[in-house]
Amino acid sequence: MDQLETGSVEVEKIAGKSTVTRCFSKYPLKFIIPKKVGPASTDAVWIYTLTYGGGIVSGDSISCNFTIGDDCTAVLTTQASTKVYKSVGMKCSEQMLEARVGNNALLVVTPDPVTCFSTARYSQKQVFRVLSDSNLVVVDWFTSGRYESGEKWDFGLYKSSNNIFLEDHQPLFLDTVISLDGSLQDLVCRSHLNKDFQQNTVDEDVFLEKGNASTIAERMQDYNVIAMVILLGPKLRHLQHQVQENVKKMMPGHLHITSSTLSGRKNSGHCPSKPKFIASCSVFGPKGVGLVTRIAATTTESVYKFLQLELSGLETLLGVSPYR
Repeated sequence: MDQLETGSVEVEKIAGKSTVTRCFSKYPLKFIIPKKVGPASTDAVWIYTLTYGGGIVSGDSISCNFTIGDDCTAVLTTQASTKVYKSVGMKCSEQMLEARVGNNALLVVTPDPVTCFSTARYSQKQVFRVLSDSNLVVVDWFTSGRYESGEKWDFGLYKSSNNIFLEDHQPLFLDTVISLDGSLQDLVCRSHLNKDFQQNTVDEDVFLEKGNASTIAERMQDYNVIAMVILLGPKLRHLQHQVQENVKKMMPGHLHITSSTLSGRKNSGHCPSKPKFIASCSVFGPKGVGLVTRIAATTTESVYKFLQLELSGLETLLGVSPYR
């Protein structure tokens, strides 16, 4: 075991049931694994993560490893939002998660949002290693801060990376969001065909970093929540189609969000009214095996409602619907 590792969980099939065969954690991390969540007939392990003190303190470094064996189902979630407290000097809090998902296995990562306090500095990286028939759900989201108290986009650093790799380290999905020193330089999203691996690979970077442009608070205006939802694998095909259809119905076809819209600059043409909730979907991977949904919203509650509705189809696999 790596000396820097603060947590590790292994799930294997024992007597036909998904079972935790190894569970380790140390300060500042703790796992809570209930004996059963939902109906007794449901085969799913629920893992709750929490930190001592109710949040992540300046300088904390957390590193976790999860192994979900063949045909197993596991849920990784939280009991409340992840609070990142104020930075002491330039200390950065870090969190690293690496998970391996076996054949016909399902891993569902559905945490509450990350909320960074004023001056907080936080970086997280999540790496998922999957097989061709693995199944994965990832929700990654953060808020502008304690915005109900007037603290908006006032943290020092927020960085979140989500990377998905197939066998032989072949990249399938690479995504990074960076917010630095309360200002926004550029917004970049790109998708390309990775010819080396003959598969569609999404490689997207969203930079919210220091520059000469306006501050994040000015650019984001009333938007306080940024979220991303990844659905990957054959077990989630129906759910992918459902989410895509629902997002199409929610968002008017003529709505296009551009850099000038986000910056508050007016165009000479007609400018549609600014919605309180924006969502968009795109597929990735061979034969569109994955779906990513991106969300910007004015309130945390609206995103919770979206997740409750769109992920309710997981109840038959997990015993309980996420975010209920």
